[in-house]
Amino acid sequence: MGKTTTSLCLAGALLAVATASSPVMANKQYVATPAQSSWKVAVDTPLECRMLHSIPNFGEAQFTSRASKKINLDFELKMRRPMGETRNVSLVSMPPRWMPGDAAEPITKITFFKQFDGYIGGQMAWAMLTELESGRYPTLSYQDWQHRNKRIEVGLSAVAFQTPYQQFSQCLDNLLPYSFDDIAFTILHYDQDSDELNKSSRQRLAQITDFVRYSDDVDLVLVATYTDSRGGKNVNQALSERRARSWKRTLWKWDCQKKSDSGRGLWQAPSNCR
Repeated sequence: MGKTTTSLCLAGALLAVATASSPVMANKQYVATPAQSSWKVAVDTPLECRMLHSIPNFGEAQFTSRASKKINLDFELKMRRPMGETRNVSLVSMPPRWMPGDAAEPITKITFFKQFDGYIGGQMAWAMLTELESGRYPTLSYQDWQHRNKRIEVGLSAVAFQTPYQQFSQCLDNLLPYSFDDIAFTILHYDQDSDELNKSSRQRLAQITDFVRYSDDVDLVLVATYTDSRGGKNVNQALSERRARSWKRTLWKWDCQKKSDSGRGLWQAPSNCR
């Protein structure tokens, strides 16, 4: 009996030492309560879709997709205080409190960089939306750069998510299938000896018109018309000017203010084409 008592006392002493030398890392959690949770679609245009979620005392989560040939989605974690140090971050799908039997599921690991907001792009951003749609909380966990014995956990609440997400999904369906870079420099072709654009160029012009109509970032639409080297100089000059006048009529249809350089068949217009 004496040996047993001594052994238990020794084990207790070792356990106390081990506990004292290995303190448990505390977590600081930022997540909206069910009463606080809100989602809203802040931008809904054929050029951009953006959905926002406020995280009390921390910042804002943003999902953004833009007009492009490729399907795209960006997630940004806008922090009130930018990262003080670069940190490795674990992205985990957490069950809400009312799903006590469900386990946390790791999604991926990423890096948040010093002095920058958090960013996740592509497939992992879509995965976050999928978890939210199923009622789970995508949660980002990393070591606090101010207190090394603490971890920061930032959760996205799935409460009140479904209705804004439906609007966001509809916006995604309506995005133009091309970006500004796809139309920034465009060569349009005319039917031979005509001031009428050919079919493919008319389709291209329709794309440009749609983009300019919805964009607030296009400051100038510059148009230059010319002919090839076939035909006489006077004939080509007359045809070039006819084409310039045709463009002028097109710009008027866009309801733009015009400036003209009539000697060269060159036209430019501000982008208030609505």
